[in-house]
Amino acid sequence: MIRESIDRESPDRLYTVTAGRSRSERLPFDLVTLIVSESEPNAGMQSELAAILRICRTPTAVVELAAELRLPVSVVMILLGDLHGTGRVSARAPSRAAGPAHLPHPEILRQVLGGLRKL
Repeated sequence: MIRESIDRESPDRLYTVTAGRSRSERLPFDLVTLIVSESEPNAGMQSELAAILRICRTPTAVVELAAELRLPVSVVMILLGDLHGTGRVSARAPSRAAGPAHLPHPEILRQVLGGLRKL
């Protein structure tokens, strides 16, 4: 997303989307928290909330969700707090590699880097 689109976003619309709130009081999410829908959107639901539920049918990171919705991360976190508080989404920490044994071999990484530089 380009910075101009955020700068041109109507502050009134963002205020309306979040009902005037500037932070989520329910649960703090970080940028890489994976969000998964636990229910389908309801008729008459706020369009942004319905979009979140549709997008998160598969695990989606908060930052990816914000990019897809073209909304600031802070606004998405407020909406996620609302959905999480009502049990409509669950939050999962991303899985981490168990240790160095799960990392790619340094030579493979060098070859990938070399290929990227040739692009």
